[in-house]
Amino acid sequence: MSSNPQKPSKLFYRIGEVSRLTGLEPYVLRYWETEFPQIKPDKGRSKQRLYKKKDLDSILQIKQMLYKDGYTIAGARKKLNGRGEQNVEAVIETAKRELREILEMMK
Repeated sequence: MSSNPQKPSKLFYRIGEVSRLTGLEPYVLRYWETEFPQIKPDKGRSKQRLYKKKDLDSILQIKQMLYKDGYTIAGARKKLNGRGEQNVEAVIETAKRELREILEMMK
C-alpha cells in the first residue's frame, strides 16, 4: 500500500474503512487507541468506532513514525506530545557538558 493513500472526503470512517485506507489491521487500530491519546474515535448508537479525518491523519502519521522512521511506541507518543524535541536538546546539552569536563580532566 502506498505511504499516502487517497482518503475519501467523509465526516466519519468505520474501522474497516480505516483499516483498508491505512493498511493496518483493526486490532492494531484498537491497540493504538489505548497508546495514543490523539486517536479518539467516537462511538455511534451502534457502538461502532467512528473515526474522524483528524483520527485518520494521526493514524497515518503514527504509522509513518513506527514503520518507516523507526520510532518506538513510547518515542512516537513523546514526539506527538511535543516532548521529543526537548528531550533531544537536553541529551545534547548534557553530552556537551560531560565532554567539556572530560576535556578539562585531560589537560
